Amino acid sequence: MRSLFDSLTSLPHLGETLSVLSALIWAFAIILFRIVGRRVHPLGMNLFKSALCALLFALTLIICGESFLPNLPGRYYLLLFLSGILGISVADTFLFVALNKLGAELTAIVDCVYVPFVIGLSILFLGERMNPVQSAGVAFIVLAVFLITQRKSGVQIPRRALLAGIGAGVLSMLFSAGGVVLMKPVLSHASLLWASFVRLSSGAVFVGLSIAILPARREIVRPLRSAGNIRLLAPASFLGSYLSLVIWMGGMKYTQASVASALNQMSTIFIFILAAIFLKERITPLKLAAVILAFAGAVLVAVPL
Repeated sequence: MRSLFDSLTSLPHLGETLSVLSALIWAFAIILFRIVGRRVHPLGMNLFKSALCALLFALTLIICGESFLPNLPGRYYLLLFLSGILGISVADTFLFVALNKLGAELTAIVDCVYVPFVIGLSILFLGERMNPVQSAGVAFIVLAVFLITQRKSGVQIPRRALLAGIGAGVLSMLFSAGGVVLMKPVLSHASLLWASFVRLSSGAVFVGLSIAILPARREIVRPLRSAGNIRLLAPASFLGSYLSLVIWMGGMKYTQASVASALNQMSTIFIFILAAIFLKERITPLKLAAVILAFAGAVLVAVPL
């Protein structure tokens, strides 16, 4: 059976539509992750969501009749394994750390550095180029991140925790961008479902091995035994790492990486709105200015000239 997206390739602006839809679904998932993250360790959250969604992708592959071992060069397998380790196990763990320390709104602003990271790594490894407008977009994003470090922003977060959260968010986006650049050459030859399964599986294995060697491993996994935590973590994982991931990878496949990356940043706006509604996170003029700057920067970075 053909991949889920293959029958839709004739639709206009398919990649762009999928990228925006992925951003919206991801925003809802972030709100749930923020709530459950108050009780579950970032590594535990990452292990659960990666393992659950790897299983979901495995079942989807079976239902769709796709092979678990397609006839592809070994280097494609290696690229996806490395992409899963960087973009799933490492990047998502740092993301959950940032989310716990900063909250949903500020994390969404910091996450905008993802776009320039993708462009920068694409310049280094995929031969792409950055134009002056894109450079201005990077400057906007850097300014937005600088704004949220200021005490006048009204954010009631200790400065050390604020800087640690920003650092974790930046590292998350750096590793996530690295995972994107690694897998991009594979997507034109491989099934989206299979690629997602390989990335999540390798990420889950790496996180599981990391937890196993830590002295605090019992404390990390204990919250996963709580039915209340699972009731939030399961739908968050399904939305953020199954449904959103498949749609996100479809956007990456059916449009340019830079365009998809910028449209994915619509999640910044969506998260900002949802966090105010559901988490009652305070909207201040400085935070509003930062989110506008960050989003504008992400759009400018994707401008093709």
